[in-house]
Amino acid sequence: MTDAPTWPDDLYDLLRSANVTQFAYVPDAGHKVLINRSLADDNAHSIPLTTEEEGVALAAGADLGGQRAVLLMQSSGVGNCINLLSLIAGCRFPLLTLISMRGDFGEGNAWQFPMGQATEPVLKAMGVIVLRADAPADVIPTVSAAITMAFQSGQAVAVLLGQRLIGAKQF
Repeated sequence: MTDAPTWPDDLYDLLRSANVTQFAYVPDAGHKVLINRSLADDNAHSIPLTTEEEGVALAAGADLGGQRAVLLMQSSGVGNCINLLSLIAGCRFPLLTLISMRGDFGEGNAWQFPMGQATEPVLKAMGVIVLRADAPADVIPTVSAAITMAFQSGQAVAVLLGQRLIGAKQF
């Protein structure tokens, strides 16, 4: 019997059932299952980014091409996206992003606190709707709501995956 959480696999299945075919990411342990499953899925496109803001542009392009994308990033990458997030209001495209949190519950790396604590206010200041999942039971209903908000209502929505959920890195 394994103690591995099942929510990451359930989350991937949810995204694929919602016709998300493009998975944009900067490598991150918090998104390991999503990244690996998208790499192994012949019907998905897994796109490694050199910086997180490229994922905002990729989401715009996916929407223009009639596809759905998700941007996977760590909270430290949110600061890299501020300028590109300003395009969403003017260009009116949906954005779904899943953000693994740092500088949160149980964080042991002092360098992660500034952006980790600024993530939610920065996203809200840029007009992004912010939802949060801190327990395995929160993930599927929260991301389901985000999918509806992003792809049916054309909103920019971020789901913060808290460190209570993903676990704090040990140093």
